Amino acid sequence: MKIKNIGFILLGISIAILYFFVNPSEVDFLPKCPLYVTTGVYCPGCGSQRATHQLLQLNFIGVLQQNVLYFFGLLVIVYHLTIKSINIIFKKSYYNYIYHSKTPILILIIILIYWILRNIPYYPFNVLAPN
Repeated sequence: MKIKNIGFILLGISIAILYFFVNPSEVDFLPKCPLYVTTGVYCPGCGSQRATHQLLQLNFIGVLQQNVLYFFGLLVIVYHLTIKSINIIFKKSYYNYIYHSKTPILILIIILIYWILRNIPYYPFNVLAPN
C-alpha cells in the first residue's frame, strides 16, 4: 500500500473521529457554507457536516433532518460498492447503473431540483432546509 493511500485513510479516520465527538451545531471553528453565509440561500450540501455527525451517532432520522440528499448519496455509494463487491467476489458481471451515460445528468437534475425546493420558505418545502 502506498504512503499516499495510508495518508488518505488516516485523514479520513481523523475526520470521522472529529465529527463523532464534535457536534458542528455547537462549535464555531468548523467551516460554514460560504453560499449560505453570503446570501442566506441553502446549497445542496448545507447541513452535511451536521448530517455526518448524526450518521456517526447512528441517528438516521437526524441525517434526514439535516440533508435528505446526503442520505440518498450514501445509498448511491452503498449500491455502487455492493455491485462492485458482488462482481469481484462472485466473478459476476452485473451492470452498475452508476456508469450509465445518463446517470450524471439524472443526478444533476435531482440536485438542482432539491436545491430549488429546499429554499422555498413554505411548508412542505421548508422541511428540506437543515435544522
